[in-house]
Amino acid sequence: MHHKEAHRINRSGWLRAAVLGANDGIVSTASLIVGVAAAEASRANIVLAGVAGLTAGALSMAAGEYVSVKSQSDTEEADLAMEARELKNHPAEELAELTQIYQNRGLNETLAQEVARQMTQHNALEAHARDEIGISTALSAQPLQAAFASAGMFAFGAAIPVLISVFAPLSTFLWLIPIVAIVLLGILGGAAAKAGGASVIRGATRVCLWGTLAMIVTAAVGSLFGVNL
Repeated sequence: MHHKEAHRINRSGWLRAAVLGANDGIVSTASLIVGVAAAEASRANIVLAGVAGLTAGALSMAAGEYVSVKSQSDTEEADLAMEARELKNHPAEELAELTQIYQNRGLNETLAQEVARQMTQHNALEAHARDEIGISTALSAQPLQAAFASAGMFAFGAAIPVLISVFAPLSTFLWLIPIVAIVLLGILGGAAAKAGGASVIRGATRVCLWGTLAMIVTAAVGSLFGVNL
């Protein structure tokens, strides 16, 4: 009977970028709007601040994710190129190295030699990438995927507090936006935890606590230094 297992580790790259983007979009934009509203600014200035935060934040997240993940990808490519040279110039030493890796993982010497030999015949570079360097297809860096996921989810998360600032009564900003933001953060944190196989309650609680703290501090700063614009 064929036994299928649905592992979640292959989602880690884009899921991390998407969750980070949405979380940052909600927290930073809601905090920005609350801070400006606490400074008793006009609706036009509040909306302008929110839209500017959404645009700058999405582009910043995309650039940051791309540069970060591309650096990881470049490192992986350099390691693979170096390993390919070693396999070409020193095949016996590389085979012995792979054998030792399997022995360290619990195989006896004879079995480790046979496994290393067969893995080398099948795809030597893939075997060394996975077992020596720790690079796998499921976890390899995807810069563009991370950049688009992060920017798109940031814009999605940030759009909600911006829309509230456009349509909700000005007098409700200081309580309505934080409440909506915390609810969204809880849903996001719980959904991300479930997708990753972790505790939904812990995932939701983490993002709600940090998001609440960010909005409280920003509102306090806005109120302290605020002026009528």
